Parts: sequence; C-alpha cells; structure tokens
Amino acid sequence: MTGAAELQAMGWHPSFAAELQAIGWHPTFAAAFVAHEASGRVPARVIAEERGQFLVHDGLAAHSAEVSGRLRYESNGNPLAFPSVGDWVAASPGRSGGRATIHGLMPRRSAIVRRAPSNHATGAQVLAANVDIVFIVTSLNAEMNLRRLERYLAVAWESGALPVVVLSKADLDDDVAGHRVAAEAVAPGVDVVAVSAVTGEGLEIVRANLAPGRTVAFIGSSGVGKSTLVNALAGRELLTTAGIREDDARGRHTTTRRQLVPLAEGLVIDTPGMRELGLLDGDGLGSAFEDVERAASGCRFRDCGHETEPGCAVRAVLATGELDPARLRAYQKLEREARRAELAGDAVARKAERRRWTSMVRGVERQMQHKYGAER
Repeated sequence: MTGAAELQAMGWHPSFAAELQAIGWHPTFAAAFVAHEASGRVPARVIAEERGQFLVHDGLAAHSAEVSGRLRYESNGNPLAFPSVGDWVAASPGRSGGRATIHGLMPRRSAIVRRAPSNHATGAQVLAANVDIVFIVTSLNAEMNLRRLERYLAVAWESGALPVVVLSKADLDDDVAGHRVAAEAVAPGVDVVAVSAVTGEGLEIVRANLAPGRTVAFIGSSGVGKSTLVNALAGRELLTTAGIREDDARGRHTTTRRQLVPLAEGLVIDTPGMRELGLLDGDGLGSAFEDVERAASGCRFRDCGHETEPGCAVRAVLATGELDPARLRAYQKLEREARRAELAGDAVARKAERRRWTSMVRGVERQMQHKYGAER
C-alpha cells in the first residue's frame, strides 16, 4: 500500500480539495472512490486518450497511464467499460517515473456515446464522459443540415447532458435569423445561438454556459469550427485549426484526438469531427422530437404507425401543417435505427424479438389453417 507522503513524493496529490473540484470532481465520485482509497489508489481524471494510451490529471499534474490487466479482462472487450476522456478513475502511480495504472472507473454522471449507424457490429464508443453541457456545432454555410442536427440532438439528450445548438461561422451567412428559426424548429426546448469566432458574435452567450468545475463538450461534423471556437473562448490558440476549402465550403478537419482542456471559466472537451453518428438506444428521441411524441400521444393506438390507422393524431397535425413531414420521417428513421442498435447490443432483446416474430408467424399459420385447411 502506498502512503500519502510517498504518493506526494512521487508527484501525486491524493486530496479531495479545491484542485480536484476545479477539474470536475463531484460528491458522487467520492462515494464510489471509497473502495479504492484503502488500496492506496488516487482519483484522477482522463484528459486525453489516443490508441489505448491515456493522460490523467490528479488536480495538480498530468501523468501518462495505461489500463490494468484486470480491468482490461473484466471489461470483456466492451468499449463502454473502458476509460474515456472525462472519466474519473482510480489510479496507482508508476514506479520510477513509469506509467500510472488505471484500476477502475467511477460511475459516469453522463456519457456521449456514438455507434456507427450503418454497422452495429462495430460496437459503441464513448466520446466524452461526465459532461454537463453539450455544444452541438453546425456551421452556417453549405454544411448546415437539419436532419443531421436532429441526429446530434438525439445523441446529446441520450447522454444525460444538456444540449445547446451553436450555429458557427455566422459571419459567412446572409440569413442568420432565418437559419436560427429553422434550427429552433428542430430543437424544441434547446437554446440556439449563432456564433462567429471572427467577429466575436455570440461568444459571450457560449461563455455564459461555462463555470468553474463544469465540463462542456463540443461535438459536430468535421470542419464546423469546434477547435476555432475553443481557441476563441480561451483567447489564445490551444488547438490546431485550419481554414475552409473553397471547392465545397467545408472546413478542414484538424482535431485528431479527444482531449479535455482547462479554460479560465471551466473545462472543455474537444472531439474530432464524425462522419457517422448512430444512436446507442432511443432514450434521447423523446426530448429531441418532443413535438412528434406529443402529437403521437393523442393517437388512438399506442403502437400507431402514423400511416393508415384510424384515429391517428400525427396525421392530423401533418394535415394542418403544424408538423413537417420531413421531421416525422427523420423521427421514424432514428426510431428504427435505435431499435436495431438495441437489438444488436442486447442478446436478451434479440431473443425476445425473435420469440415475438416466431409467435406472430405461427399465429398467421394457425389462422390460415383455420380458414383454408391444412392442405391449402
């Protein structure tokens, strides 16, 4: 067992003081850490991860680290059981300046998780953990896509964090007000702010969401300006950035790894741009599509498909123009995707689904036999 004096001599600072709170320590983590404290381990937060190697911070200093063999074994290959940027972990310092060892994860208060929507076999990936606010960044140029924004919103609500939509590169847009209204229409109950890192427009509104010990994450497609916004908030170049390509108005992708960076006002996690972003399950759909689900609650049948069923309240609001047909299609697409993801990741659910379909097929066969006889 390593004593407190020895830990401090090795450059580690095992205290639950203001330094830990400044990097996001929360009372819920302290309760979970008790089991590790007796083993001489220290709390630390993962601030960077790349190819299985980690950088953790104990409140005063950063240390390189790797996962213990036991934790690797117990994770059983589940990427959700592995540390990610933003996680709080129980670590033991390495001897003679060697790598620290991560022995366990504290329960996450929130987690932004992605899955490849076209290939559920690839599993899920934690983009950022223990995030309080998710800034969903989409640029106000040829890149703006409302259907993609809806997808990001569903993932953000699913994470347990609070989403905020950031319309970046406002200085390049001739209709900022119109695009803000369009974004607000697909983001019910979510703040939408237009921002320009060039002119400074909207930066103070974004900055107002920061606070000491609070963690925010920037997510979005490649080249939408996430790193540029972080640099603008910091007042200096913390992260590498690049300009916009002239041929397709897309920004150049520069962030290659997830990392947590401290600002004067709080903590920021910058993430690489994503080509694909799939849902882990459907938990975020109710909040992301509150208008659709509110209308669906008035349908006569709970399993209404909103097509030909009598008493469909969704078709009624479509007829009045209160609901955009494209928004309903987007909701149904994500609902199907979430269902497939749940089945792909849950053997029990797969078996239940198989039993349901087997029962349905057998029921149809019995009806056909009753109507036409066994020799039809």
